[in-house]
Amino acid sequence: MISGKLILTVGDDETLRQILVEQLQLNGEFRIKEALTGKEALQYTEKQYFDGVLLDVELNDFNAYEICCQMRKNGVKAPIIIISDANNDQDTILALDSGANDFVVKPIKIAILLARLRAHIRQHEQNEHAVLNFGTYSFRPGAKVLLDIKTNKEIRLTDKETAIIKFLYLSSGQVVSKSVLLDEVWGYNAGMTTHTLETHVYRLQ
Repeated sequence: MISGKLILTVGDDETLRQILVEQLQLNGEFRIKEALTGKEALQYTEKQYFDGVLLDVELNDFNAYEICCQMRKNGVKAPIIIISDANNDQDTILALDSGANDFVVKPIKIAILLARLRAHIRQHEQNEHAVLNFGTYSFRPGAKVLLDIKTNKEIRLTDKETAIIKFLYLSSGQVVSKSVLLDEVWGYNAGMTTHTLETHVYRLQ
């Protein structure tokens, strides 16, 4: 259902930004949008959903901690990782208190940063209060609601339909067989046919 998580990178450190963009897009796992200033970052997050935010403290216009705090006030629920030169307890506390999920110190180890980003995204997606976006739809598993963003039409889902969409979303675009889906959603047993699954999928389509 998804061809890559959308990540917002924020900061005016050109070298770091180029490295992040190159590494994040390497295997098609992530898609990137870049903001050079805090103002741009706030504008982007007000108009678009992001799966994660990488926020460098080096900003010319705003304090990065204030930007993070404002994003949370604006309703951004996605994981935010702050990247900083400062390796001290005070900055770590400032970052976490401002609403960041994590604090990473330069020089960063890309592999570890990506692993942390993946972990935070997984945790966020598995939260029942999360809002998951794909294509033109916004999905709230906790409320069992699928919203067509273009038409603003709200679709109420059954428990099974909710479980199907959530499992397919978390599969990140990988092909899922009927048997795997039956096992995950229904607890597949030998006496069950795939007809029920096909009926649910047909309705969702």
